[in-house]
Amino acid sequence: MDFKTNHTSLLRQGAPFDFQAAALALFRYQAQHTAVYRSYIKHLGLQAADVQALEQIPFLPIEFFKEQDVKTGDFTPEITFYSSGTTGQARSRHFVADLKLYHAITERTFEHFYGPLQEYVVLALLPSYLEQGGSSLVAMVDHFIQKTGQQEEGFHLRDHNKLLQALRQARRRGKKVLLIGVSYALLDLAEELKGQEDFSGVTVMETGGMKGRRREMIREELHAHLKKGFGVEAIHSEYGMTELLSQGYSKGEGIFRPGYSMRLLLRDLNDPFDLSPHHRSGGINVIDLGNVASCAFIETKDIGRMQEDGSFEVLGRFDNSDIRGCNLLVV
Repeated sequence: MDFKTNHTSLLRQGAPFDFQAAALALFRYQAQHTAVYRSYIKHLGLQAADVQALEQIPFLPIEFFKEQDVKTGDFTPEITFYSSGTTGQARSRHFVADLKLYHAITERTFEHFYGPLQEYVVLALLPSYLEQGGSSLVAMVDHFIQKTGQQEEGFHLRDHNKLLQALRQARRRGKKVLLIGVSYALLDLAEELKGQEDFSGVTVMETGGMKGRRREMIREELHAHLKKGFGVEAIHSEYGMTELLSQGYSKGEGIFRPGYSMRLLLRDLNDPFDLSPHHRSGGINVIDLGNVASCAFIETKDIGRMQEDGSFEVLGRFDNSDIRGCNLLVV
């Protein structure tokens, strides 16, 4: 079998594997076969053969997904995922060669943290993602809904009454309920309910983002509003993005744990090539083994804090302003 077949087989099977060995093998493959990444490495004056540790891998700035076709080899995408964006704003594109691989990774990752999907009814409030189209998050949630075999309607744009009816039916059938939604849509629902509906036992999961619909909030404020509105003890979160095929999950307090196919490294805020394993806060770089057909090594715009066990928090985002503003977040 060729490298891509072997690699995807590794991700599909349930057996443990050596993450570092898999990542280094994928790096050497993509350093040769991913044209944009190959050019980037050459521009940096690096030799792929000299890379012997994860911290030595060059990470591709995430902006390349807006400006270039990030593809490993030549293939016709089975599907293309697009980031959300306002009118006139360039959207990132992720060319996906194998949608079933994406589904396998999302399913295995979710079930590792939350148990079998067949035990759930999934209810989704993702209006902006549905309206713009091409969302990887919608593709993931749609797969989850199909796997549950649920009778209840899964996606709900703005009809909260139908969502509540589905919730009540799921409860009558003794099913666990996952309510997943973009932040502003969950806030809209929570404020409309005013604590009048029983959400005890429901896993309420936010995916981040006000999408210009509401005032931006820090996580603590957002979760406080949602906990009060839904009457739950914790708000769960999903960490993912268009440019990734892997996810991380938080079961509360904004502490994320990466899935089996993902690992994070932190870079110095002022030196993007300083990936010392001793960093406990800094810019987030992601290794996503699922990105075998694009680029598995991505320098994101997120700022994070990491614990020794590999769990992490997202503290904020880089922008084009003075970096000192980011430094204030990292304590």
